Order: sequence, then structure tokens, then C-alpha cells
Amino acid sequence: MAEAAFKKTSADAGAVAAERELTDGFHLVIDALKLNGLDTIYGVPGIPITDFGRMAQASGIRVLSFRHEQNAGYAAAIAGFLTKKPGVCLTVSAPGFLNGLTALAHATTNCFPMILISGSSEREIVDLQQGDYEEMDQLAIAKPLCKAAFRVLHAQDIGIGFARAIRAAVSGRPGGVYLDLPARLFSQVMDAEAGHKSLVKVIDPAPAQIPAPDAVKRALDALRSAKRPLIILGKGAAYAQADDVIKSFVEKSGIPFLPMSMAKGLLPDTHPQCAGAARSTVLRDSDAVMLIGARLNWLLSHGKGKVWGEAPRKFIQVDIEPREMDSNVEIAAPLVGDIGSCVSALLGAMGGSWPTPPADWIKTVTSKREENVAKMAPRLMNNNSPMDYHGALGVLRTIVKERPDAVLVNEGANTLDLARGIIDVYRPRKRIDVGTWGAMGIGMGYAIGAAVETGKPVLAIEGDSAFGFSGMEIETICRYKLPVCVVVFNNDGIYRGTDVNKAGSDPATTVFVKGSRYDKMIEAFGGVGVNATSPDELKRAVNVAMDTGKPTLINAVIDPAAGSESGRIGNLNPQSKLARK
Repeated sequence: MAEAAFKKTSADAGAVAAERELTDGFHLVIDALKLNGLDTIYGVPGIPITDFGRMAQASGIRVLSFRHEQNAGYAAAIAGFLTKKPGVCLTVSAPGFLNGLTALAHATTNCFPMILISGSSEREIVDLQQGDYEEMDQLAIAKPLCKAAFRVLHAQDIGIGFARAIRAAVSGRPGGVYLDLPARLFSQVMDAEAGHKSLVKVIDPAPAQIPAPDAVKRALDALRSAKRPLIILGKGAAYAQADDVIKSFVEKSGIPFLPMSMAKGLLPDTHPQCAGAARSTVLRDSDAVMLIGARLNWLLSHGKGKVWGEAPRKFIQVDIEPREMDSNVEIAAPLVGDIGSCVSALLGAMGGSWPTPPADWIKTVTSKREENVAKMAPRLMNNNSPMDYHGALGVLRTIVKERPDAVLVNEGANTLDLARGIIDVYRPRKRIDVGTWGAMGIGMGYAIGAAVETGKPVLAIEGDSAFGFSGMEIETICRYKLPVCVVVFNNDGIYRGTDVNKAGSDPATTVFVKGSRYDKMIEAFGGVGVNATSPDELKRAVNVAMDTGKPTLINAVIDPAAGSESGRIGNLNPQSKLARK
């Protein structure tokens, strides 16, 4: 009888176990993403993550498939910049992982929060180098190129793995994080209730870092005593989304401000304090410079040299990373903390009134700005055919002014450098470009990420060389019917299309096919293609594209002789240096 009872009890237990709800790695990864508000994935499908992409899409996560992992990574990187949440890029193992790695390193260098998730081979085969499909020790390769890297081997650790990745991506100075998910992880099965309990909703992943009161006082004392003060706004200030407090601080101080390219629009470029059109003057003559979310790297000539003149000056730097201080020159007043907290503290400590900067300094800056704007104006109004850069950018400048909510993506050499100075931006985070590395190829990935994350129309102004790095993604733009208008400045080559190879029959290394019609490419995918040969034609085509929201590519025919080598950074080319001696 006891034996019968035992058999009955065992049978009941087996039935209960059979009825127990189970889950697997696929669903736990999806649930971890959704629990933390990560509802968009950019990637390229393939073994071993194809099924995961299908299941994520079925669960309500938006999954956008690209033609190349690097472009998917750039989309995820700019999504992180625009939202302050980690953009997510999903790739296959080995080659796919390597393709995404450039974007991951780019995100880390530019301080954009991003998570690159890659499937990988099993550890026991990789570690013995036994030759698995796409075998590679991806974690070891990723570590030097990103802020943090983690591998998850067991389903019960998926929640913790994603929590660590999210915190690493957005806390302190943001950056890229690599998350390695071996193929076998996805099919691991565990109790659903236990799996649910193992997930982690990340609380306060980027806590405020309040600056020290004495550091705030030191910074304000340096500004107050300056005869020729200047504020430089970097893309870190734009990322912070502390727009109102930054605007209040700048306006209360009365100090001229210089926006770096991706900080344009924090205050409108037409603001009376904006010194963008007097850049050379304010850098050379200032005696106290406050950097807010900007680094003294090559983009600011490392804070020294001819650009900065010979007059002594004090640098005040607002940055969340203490190690950034004194990286190139002495920082007299370091202010460490998150930008929102630091600028709020500065504003609060200024009290009810603040001394106006010396009138002669304001007059100098204003006069130089007005002089340069007036000098440039006639060049922007020409209707030459073929176009030069100024005539083409002049009409795009007007379009951006009329559509301040559109997102401007910009890359190239001359196309980038000239657009930075010519096209005014009026709202925060409406201009995105190549960033700290000056990386070509960000264009279509950025355009897709910006369209998806903001829901706003995107105007991508591309050099023909830069467009070549990511041009196939126009199919992606058409497939998802995104409101992106791409303008390719086509001057038949890199820098200009007139170089000649004097040593043989091959074309010069900087020359492309003459008379290329990039507009025909998008027509193959159902988009709208336009060939524009004058500023008037360009203006009409862009306005139609922005009004309709249809994927559009405009081949803007630029005089092949227009342009100069490397735009404004030709001094970085050793041969250019030699030629100048």
C-alpha cells in the first residue's frame, strides 16, 4: 500500500513538472530588453541570430535589418546620442561582429551609449581553437575598443548581463558596450517563473554627479575676472538634454559662445551671443574659456598653437570624466559632474545679477561676426550651373531655416566643412555629423537612426565619396519608407574631380566616374531620384521631398573643380605639410 502511495505521489509530481511553464534564452533576452525600454534593434540577420530577430519582431520590438552591420551600428550609436538610452545593434558572429566593431569604437570615442550584441561560437571550441563555424574570441577583440565587454553563458544570467551592459553604456561618460551571446545560450531552457525573477529592471542607470561647491566658485571667479571670456559648447552638452539650463546660463552670463558642430542649435546659431562666424577671433583673443561638454582634442587644436594665439588664458572645463582635465593643457578650474548638475550649480551660484562682459570684447566679436556674415552672403546667392558648394549650400541653408525641426545629417570633406559654417541650426540635436574621429560612412546609418528615433524628416547632405561608404542603405530607407532626403554633392571625386594620373592610364586615385547619376540608384528601389544642376533645381527638389516624406536621393551636380583637399584639415595630410614648406 505504501508502495502504491509512493507511485501515485511520484506520478502527480511528474504531471506537475510536465505542466510547469518553461522559457528559453531567446525569450529572456527579449524580455530583458523590453523590461528596460529598449524597443528598437538595428542589425543584419544571419546565423546564429536570425530566429532571435524574428521572435523579437513578433514580440513587438522594432527590428530594422540593414545591408551592412557597420551602418546598423552607426544607427544604434546615433540612437543612443538622441535618446540617452543605449542604442542596440545585433550582428552575427566573426565577420558580422567585426563589421559592427567600427561603429562600437566610434560610439565609445564619441561618448554615445550603445550596446553591440553578437552571437558567437561555443567557448570550449573557441578556447581550443578547433575550427568552429565563424570561430573567434570576440570578447577579447572587443575589450580594447569599447567601454566594457561581457559574455553571458547561462540563461539565468541574462538579466544581470543586460543590466551590467546598460549601466556601463550610460553611466558616467557614456560609451559602447559589447555583449557576447554564444549560440547555445539562446536555446537554453529554464523554469519561466525563475527566469522572470532573474531579470533586472535597471534603476537610475546614470545618476547625477553633483559638482563640489568650491569647484563651482573657482569656475565663476575665473569667468568673472576675465576681460575676454568665451564659452565653448560641445556635443556632450547636446547629449545632456539640459537645454533650458544651458540657455539660461549662457544668456545670464552675456558671454559669447562658440558651438562645436553637434552642439549647434542648443542656442540658435542666429543668437546675438553666438560667435560661430567669428571663430578665429574668439579662439585667438579670448583670455578665459569655459568648455561645456567639449574636449580640447584636435578639433580645438589641443588648446594650443597658432589657432589660440599667444595671449595667456585660463581654461575652465565642465566634464563628467575627471581624467579629461589637463589632458592637453592645464585646466585652471575643473568642474567635474554631469552637465545638467554642473550648469545648474553655476547658474544658482551666480546670484541675482552677473557683471556684463567688457563692452569692447562684445563689440569686437559682434563686428567680426557681422563682417564675416556679410562677406559670405553674396556667395550663397549664386545660381551657377554646375553648382559650386556655396550656391548649393545657400539654398539648403534656407530650407533648414524654414524647417528647423528636421534633422540634418552631414558628412564629407568640403561638403562637411563648408556646411558646418554655412547652415545655421536652430534647435538642439538637429545636426549630427562625423564626430570626434571624423569618420566617413556614418551618413545613411545616422539618417535611418534619426528618422526612426525622432519621427522627424531627415536631410542628409553627403559628399559623393562619403556616400559611397553606406550608399546601399538607400534600399533600407526605401524598404521602411523613411522620410529621408539624401543630397549627394557630386563633383566626380574626392576633394575635386579634376586630378590626373600622369604615370599611366588608370584614373587618378581621387577621381570617380564622370557624370555619375546617383539618383538612378534609389529609383531601382522605388524611391524618388532627381538630378539637380542648379541651386534653383536643388531647392525645388528638396522642398518636394521634405513635403511628401518620400525616400528621395538628389544628385547635386557640383563643378568638378570646386573644393580643396581635405577641406579645413589638409594640414593633417603629411604630403600637404610637405607642399607648404
